[in-house]
Amino acid sequence: MTQTTLYPAWQEVIQYSDAGPNPQKIIETDNFRAVIVGLNAGQKIPSHPAPASTYHFFAGTGSIIVNGERFAVQAGTTVVVPDGATRSIEAETKLAFLGAQAAQINQ
Repeated sequence: MTQTTLYPAWQEVIQYSDAGPNPQKIIETDNFRAVIVGLNAGQKIPSHPAPASTYHFFAGTGSIIVNGERFAVQAGTTVVVPDGATRSIEAETKLAFLGAQAAQINQ
């Protein structure tokens, strides 16, 4: 990253699609990435392991499932997930969130 980028409103970045999630990268470097994601009601991000991550929910309601444990989320909720934990996200209503994580190191 070589310059600062201002996003005055997440609503101008997010994309919702009937075909499923379409994450919008707002930064990606060799060791860090962040995306803004929109899910329509009933859509899911399938279970997958990933590096340590933080998710901040802007709007809507749903669940994040971490290592089989379900946590209810809504606007204002922040969830910190440890390295390697399996996680998935399910939207009950139209859901918007920011996901930020360490970039996966290929070994």
